[in-house]
Amino acid sequence: MPPSPLHPVISAIGAVLLGKEHEVRLALACLLARGHLLIEDLPGMGKTTLAEALARSFGLGFKRVSFTSDLLPADLTGLNVFDPGAASFHFQPGPLFSQVLLADEINRASPRTQSALLEAMAAGRVSVDGTSHPLPRPFLVIATQNGLDQGGTSALPESQLDRFLMRLSLGYPPRQAERALLQGEGLRPDGLSSAFGPEDLLELQARCERQHCSAALLDYVLDLLDRSRHQPAQGHPLSPRAGLALVAAARAWSLLEGRDHVIPDDVQAVLAAVCEHRMDGGQRGGSDGDLSQRLQEGVDGLR
Repeated sequence: MPPSPLHPVISAIGAVLLGKEHEVRLALACLLARGHLLIEDLPGMGKTTLAEALARSFGLGFKRVSFTSDLLPADLTGLNVFDPGAASFHFQPGPLFSQVLLADEINRASPRTQSALLEAMAAGRVSVDGTSHPLPRPFLVIATQNGLDQGGTSALPESQLDRFLMRLSLGYPPRQAERALLQGEGLRPDGLSSAFGPEDLLELQARCERQHCSAALLDYVLDLLDRSRHQPAQGHPLSPRAGLALVAAARAWSLLEGRDHVIPDDVQAVLAAVCEHRMDGGQRGGSDGDLSQRLQEGVDGLR
């Protein structure tokens, strides 16, 4: 099997975010599948580092916005500003017009501001005073979310959670990786050089869409969707959009593995990240991956 074309990127980001290769691969798969990423974790776990490292690896523009309770939609989208010299208004773009946007603590902002961001994620453009402005391509939102037990937070509605292709938790690093971190062996994101450019990323995203899915593989995905809809104990049923997200993420994972076709292992590798937040409605219960694990165990992937 030929090596993955993304191996240099995986290695480079792994030198920054130590001991988190699986999470780095999932984040890359999300980017390749043209999705958006939601990260739930404690402060100081490397969320900003991952976002900045992803952007630098592909030479993408990066901006970070703290979602505070007084953040307005116009603070994200931009607004029309009057130019006295020209006696006219011109559009001043907001931070949404970056290729990688880190939306920090998204659930501290008002539902109105959350909606402005999520609508832009879905449509790839924003409308200001009746004029539509396209967002740059490629475009990735990495949002972080605090636990709902923390003050000043409000849960994302299920319909907005569904806009995120994946939800991840970075978790604590393994002991050996944390030792290396304490010894100063981790690189800083600003020390990364770009292995690919934005045009390369667009080509890789197009290549993902051409990854072959056999009829048997699609039947496996359909079985997973069907089981989620007929087993109430498995949480919320998975929508057709969830099925599309699962196939897109599995295609990206197969590319990361250096293949030109998708196998059940690819689906299983991304299943928890793609489906868990859709099935639990944003309310984590039990161990991570529990609902998707039970879903996977109920379907034969070797049919």
